[in-house]
Amino acid sequence: MTYPLFFLGFFALVKGASLLVDGAASIARRFNVSDFAIGMTVVAFGTTTPELFVTLIAALGGSPDIAIGNVVGSNIANTLLILGVTAMIRPLVVSRGTILREMPFGLLASCALLFVAGDAVLDEAAQGVVGRADGLLLLSFFSIFLYYSASTAQRVAGMEELAPQRGLSLARALALVAVGLAGLALGGKWIVDGAVAIAQTFGMSETLVGLTVVAIGTSLPELATSAVAAWKGNSDLALGNVLGSNIFNIYFVLGVTASVRPLPFHAENIVDLAAMVGANLLLFAVVFLGRRMVLDRWEGGVLVGGYLVYLAAGIARMK
Repeated sequence: MTYPLFFLGFFALVKGASLLVDGAASIARRFNVSDFAIGMTVVAFGTTTPELFVTLIAALGGSPDIAIGNVVGSNIANTLLILGVTAMIRPLVVSRGTILREMPFGLLASCALLFVAGDAVLDEAAQGVVGRADGLLLLSFFSIFLYYSASTAQRVAGMEELAPQRGLSLARALALVAVGLAGLALGGKWIVDGAVAIAQTFGMSETLVGLTVVAIGTSLPELATSAVAAWKGNSDLALGNVLGSNIFNIYFVLGVTASVRPLPFHAENIVDLAAMVGANLLLFAVVFLGRRMVLDRWEGGVLVGGYLVYLAAGIARMK
């Protein structure tokens, strides 16, 4: 049953995140929490909970390579594959605030992880480790990001579709949260177990499985959210979802995981961290190369092409 449960796990993750968002948003609205606060907490957390649960379960279960590969691979897939596909569906208007704030924040988060995990290269250590102190540092950066975002709060158009206004009874809202969390926990365990089995069966490294199959699977909520937002002409929501998820993945997901269980980084992981930084730089490049403030379809194709090149290089490197 390992392989059927592996694929069923992705469904459980996506559905669990959706139920969690609906239940938590209903509870938040009951206490008159603003749309922006809901977006920054409930919705953003909802789209990153798959990565959080898979990363935590993998780390606690003795598969740190899957945990690391999931976060790094998800960020690369978000930046290149998901934003690329989204722009190919409909060109994305990039606001000045996104260029000046969210994109630099995403690049800074990638560089921060490269520095804290780069002991094997920067300090010539036998092995790099993102320890508990590093995890707490990442969480500190996360709190600064939340504070800054709250200080520049504005209402996000289209938020009602992600956090519906419909009123739910408190009991039903709590039930949705409980079922959503259960789906995330079960889905995360099934995915990690399946990823380990795939690695053993086909002779693949756990890092490669985490960077590819698991990373793309846990990025499905971001893909669905951004694709639908782009189709409906809501560029801010489409871009903000992806860029915000990348920041959450590094500062929050890895911060929480490393605080609970230190994560070893091997020298070969640095290549993928560098690719994550490169993905952010490529996004900057394509935004400025074409029509100013618009991510066109051809630029989306460039991003998708960059992801395919990374994927091919990664498979060749880890065979």
